[in-house]
Amino acid sequence: MSVNRCMLLFSRVQHRIYPWSGPVTSRRGVYSNSSSRAPDTSLFVPLNVKSDVGGDWAVGAELTQPLDRSELLKILNKFYKRNEMQKIAADQGLDVQHSAYDVMNQVIESNCELELNTLSTDECVCLCSPGHIDDLYPYFMRHAKQIFPMLDCMEDLRKISDLRVPANWYPEARAIHRKVIFHAGPTNSGKTHHAIQRYLAAKSGVYCGPLKLLAHEIFEKSNTAGVPCDLVTGEERTFVDAEGRQAEHVACTIEMCSVTTPYEVAVIDEIQMIRDFSRGWAWTRALLGLCAEEIHVCGEPAAINFVTELMYTTGEEVEVRNYKRLTPCSILDRAVESLDNLRPGDCIVCFSKNDIYSISRQIEIRGLECAVIYGSLPPGTKLSQAKKFNDPEDPCKILVATDAIGMGLNLSIKRIIFNSLVKPNINEKGEKELDTISTSQALQIAGRAGRFSSIFKEGEVTTMHRDDLPILKEILSRTVHAIEIAGLHPTSEQIEMFAYHLPDATLSNLIDIFVSLSQVDGMYFVCNIDDFKFLADMIQHIPLNLRSRYVFCTAPINKKQPFVCTSFLKFARQFSRDEPLTFDWVCRLVSWPLVPPKNIKDLVHLEAVHDVLDLYLWLSYRFMDMFPDANRVREIQQELDSIIQLGVRNITRLIRATETSATPGTDPLSNQRRPGPSPVSPRKVRGAPKAQDSGVEAGQLDKSLGSRLVQEGLLTPDLLRQLQKEWSKEHRQEEVGVKLVAETLNNKIKGKKK
Repeated sequence: MSVNRCMLLFSRVQHRIYPWSGPVTSRRGVYSNSSSRAPDTSLFVPLNVKSDVGGDWAVGAELTQPLDRSELLKILNKFYKRNEMQKIAADQGLDVQHSAYDVMNQVIESNCELELNTLSTDECVCLCSPGHIDDLYPYFMRHAKQIFPMLDCMEDLRKISDLRVPANWYPEARAIHRKVIFHAGPTNSGKTHHAIQRYLAAKSGVYCGPLKLLAHEIFEKSNTAGVPCDLVTGEERTFVDAEGRQAEHVACTIEMCSVTTPYEVAVIDEIQMIRDFSRGWAWTRALLGLCAEEIHVCGEPAAINFVTELMYTTGEEVEVRNYKRLTPCSILDRAVESLDNLRPGDCIVCFSKNDIYSISRQIEIRGLECAVIYGSLPPGTKLSQAKKFNDPEDPCKILVATDAIGMGLNLSIKRIIFNSLVKPNINEKGEKELDTISTSQALQIAGRAGRFSSIFKEGEVTTMHRDDLPILKEILSRTVHAIEIAGLHPTSEQIEMFAYHLPDATLSNLIDIFVSLSQVDGMYFVCNIDDFKFLADMIQHIPLNLRSRYVFCTAPINKKQPFVCTSFLKFARQFSRDEPLTFDWVCRLVSWPLVPPKNIKDLVHLEAVHDVLDLYLWLSYRFMDMFPDANRVREIQQELDSIIQLGVRNITRLIRATETSATPGTDPLSNQRRPGPSPVSPRKVRGAPKAQDSGVEAGQLDKSLGSRLVQEGLLTPDLLRQLQKEWSKEHRQEEVGVKLVAETLNNKIKGKKK
């Protein structure tokens, strides 16, 4: 086959739209800084462009032969591998390889022949004469622009997705000269306290914190000090003025801060979270966009150089104030090793909710009371448990918690005990992985021991297991990695402009294309958007306008909770019908009124219902007319918080009830074999210690085959439960049953692999 015949294919072949399986992850990742790369055209859906010639014409067919697929492949391979062609195509916004293969696939599928009756004299001469491989380029580009018409607006798309100078997004902040003061120091050094004192003394101010609990704390502290202050979070608006007039001071979660309202003083707490792969964009937006005369930034010293460099791009200087820890905190030379060695003021830190249930139960067996705090508990319940633990008159002297205690709660802790040093994390690609906690995380948690305002003037840190102690010492001895990047996120306005040029693309696809084309310099990265895309795909079939769809997809929901996801879907469907989501409708959805939990499963469901009510309140501030009963929903949410508090106070009773109703030897939540004290324990990697080295029963150190296969993704929890039900009906003897389950699981996996 000649090169010239291949040229004619680009303009004469009948193009078919190939089956498209959805958006493909951007090849560039989050750190690419290229400003001249070709876009990932696999993200664009090609149009169906048909030949303008009927199939009945065959004049001149005797002058040509059927296409030779192998020859066509050789020519196209040679074409797209030429560096010159790749560079020229990239300048036009095209991925040569992808488009060349698109042509080849369509030709091979159609097995078509050239129709010479449609050729001009010049084209016939071109066909019959030899040609150079580079001569394919103009024909290739003409074909590409037919099936990818968005290439004509590629320059506009690139300008919209240009994220290299985010400081220019905030003209109000650039119009004034701001004074930036960095309060740097470890946990319990008083850095935030000094910033808040300046905030309270100012005529107007805004506090931006990472958690609702922190915003609540500043809200209460400000009003107690006689400084009227409003509270603004995603789910709540509280105005101190009876007539609803805004106060001069406001405490808010960082995502909710206004970048157009002028303030005298702004406080940005926990600035090191600017590099967070999911939420870092909110700190970037606040730091660059807050319209305040003074910006007080609080956080780790590891962020000083980066914030200074970032402010250099805005022409603003940074004043650094360093603080030292107010009370000493030491690492002990011995691990606790057994729960029998616990003493008042101890806090056992776990990275798994199942660990919390297991350890709480064992503490209760020893005749001790403990408080429980973990991330999915409502704020009111967390505060209630913290108050119980802090009360010197209360018999509860032990706290079992996740790393949720690292921020937002003032606790009287004498000794921090790490039950594990391995924690599930989300990496920059949005993938879940198990990894040893970072130095920054370890310091944040360890620093909760011996706080300045507590009854303990010295703090202590150790581990539960002997093997973990030298690792903890090594982690805490490291220097915290300097912060080098800040997160960004596409705005609704940018996505709307993209949709104007790509009207047929789904929202998830628009986000993919935006990230693929986005340009950032070395100081920034595009935050992970997997949660956004998850929600976008979930409601894609529901008819919503783009702005409403975008808002729904930014809702902060726990996608691990099926009930929350189902409720989110029902919210969107009801909204699309233009039917208000009334109080009665919500009550039917969550089966209100609810009763106190009888077991752990009931407690988990109540937590999910609380999240659903949070979602309603969050949406009610974005679509007030469609979510009209926010006040009544908040009332039942407060009642639900009290019910959950009652359940958590009796958590050991719930665990006992769950264990009684569960299959013997299984996990109380999922009815799976109990995996041991910590499913993410370092012992998973380093080997299990002897049972006598731990305060946990030896039988709990073994992982069942079923739970292992579920964690490795070879088996779904539903299938495992189904197999366990079949086993329990036929075999009541546990030893015989375990063997049958193992054989059944192995057969299932073998069949799945085949």
